[in-house]
Amino acid sequence: MKTVKGFCVFFVLHLCFFDSGMTGKVLVWPMDFSHWMNLKVILEELQVRGHEITILMPSSSFLLDHAKLPFNVEILQISISKESLFEELNAGLYTLSFEVPKLSWWNRQVKMAEMTRDFFLTAKRMCDSAVTNKELLSRLQAAKFDVCIADPLSFCGELVAELLNIPFVYSFRFSDGNVFERLCAGLPMPSSYVPSSTSGLTDNMTFVQRLENWLLYAVNEVIYTYVVFPEWDEYYSKVLGKPTTLCETMGKAEMWLIRTSWDFEFPHPSLPNFEYVGGLHCKPAKPLPKELEEFVQSSGKDGVVLFTLGSMVKNLTEEKANMIASALAQLPQKVVWKYSGKKPETLGDNTRLYEWIPQNDVLGHPQTRAFITHCGTNGIYEAIYHGVPVVGIPLFGDQFDNIARVQAKGAAVQLDLLTMTSSDLLNALKAAINNPSYKENAMKLSRIHHDQPVKPLDRAVFWIEFVMRHKGAKHLRPAAHDLTWYQYHSLDVIGFLLACVAAITFLVTKCGLNTTHYFVSLM
Repeated sequence: MKTVKGFCVFFVLHLCFFDSGMTGKVLVWPMDFSHWMNLKVILEELQVRGHEITILMPSSSFLLDHAKLPFNVEILQISISKESLFEELNAGLYTLSFEVPKLSWWNRQVKMAEMTRDFFLTAKRMCDSAVTNKELLSRLQAAKFDVCIADPLSFCGELVAELLNIPFVYSFRFSDGNVFERLCAGLPMPSSYVPSSTSGLTDNMTFVQRLENWLLYAVNEVIYTYVVFPEWDEYYSKVLGKPTTLCETMGKAEMWLIRTSWDFEFPHPSLPNFEYVGGLHCKPAKPLPKELEEFVQSSGKDGVVLFTLGSMVKNLTEEKANMIASALAQLPQKVVWKYSGKKPETLGDNTRLYEWIPQNDVLGHPQTRAFITHCGTNGIYEAIYHGVPVVGIPLFGDQFDNIARVQAKGAAVQLDLLTMTSSDLLNALKAAINNPSYKENAMKLSRIHHDQPVKPLDRAVFWIEFVMRHKGAKHLRPAAHDLTWYQYHSLDVIGFLLACVAAITFLVTKCGLNTTHYFVSLM
């Protein structure tokens, strides 16, 4: 009886004194697709811990199903419809995947600059719907949020946080040419061994590759500094009512939660307010649906191959689909293919098409031998988590960087969708499945990923709660934010030293000439 009574007293004290100071309110400015899939895992864990989650969501959002979200939702009405946005997105993806790779190096940079500007113009419409809505801002102000979680690739989350005077945390993968990380967050990234994002380079570069990497850094910096940033600098200054810049506002982020980690990423300098939490969404495999399990088990000792190009690529041209199906039909393995297009004529009896696949669960199945993927970060990390070799067919964005990293670690084979043939795909799959080094290296990456003192998800949530508890994390912010660009690069110091050398050289030369003239006159 005393034990029960003591437990009741402890439970009441726990509710009164502990929980009351440990939960808070979280405001979220998200992005769609893979960005949202990753962030949703963090938000669900925060909710389990008692935090109240409110999401600012545009009315044209693709994946944020209003009825199914277990969070509070504020819908931002924007002028562009979901259908129009979907058409723009599809056109952009087609251009990135099939047209941009065919351009010359310079024209590729110009085209990317145009597409970047168009992308952020769409983001501006969403931002307007929030910052011009006085009634919404008043409600958000009255709610007294403790932290805002934003994605820097969708400008405005940091602006809303600034208007509400609350600290904010970024959930992030990469920016073009590492611009935001370098220019806005102050992250040191030497071009000599840190590959520019979207370059597909590794940290072991030849002279020509280092030259290319340096040019990519420079071109991206010019594009953002003179094309993208000025318009947003003016916009942020107008909204906040004081001179400021987008980069300065982004630099106020308390923490940057980066969706990669050192099991996958090339080593490079970091900062205390950068936390690498790659694979936070990964989890043990669950049993497969009955019909899928029966198909997988029917593969016998040969096993299965999983093939998916992610959530954004719905289908391929008939020619490409038939070429791929022809290669898959020659495998002894069974193939699980996520595909919603027209059934290829060359589809083999060993291949089955699905509109949706429990990707993580198939990758974690003991019968899975290889993973054909577009190399999205989430899928790559699930392959690492379960130790599955990869055949990568990158299409756009960070996918080229992702496959470059896994390939450099000996756990992947890379192909080019534009040029690959059936024999290329077949040979790549045979290598990944039959050459034991690929499986061994995949398992090595998996062991490294699992060998962490704290799980990535727990670390991500810890730092968000840390920012909530301490109203920020200013002690982790580097002094680089307080320096001008010429001070950061010590150009003023170098200039001073050069001036000293010039002055000393001048004096020595002058004194030497005068001495020479003096001795000449004596003679």
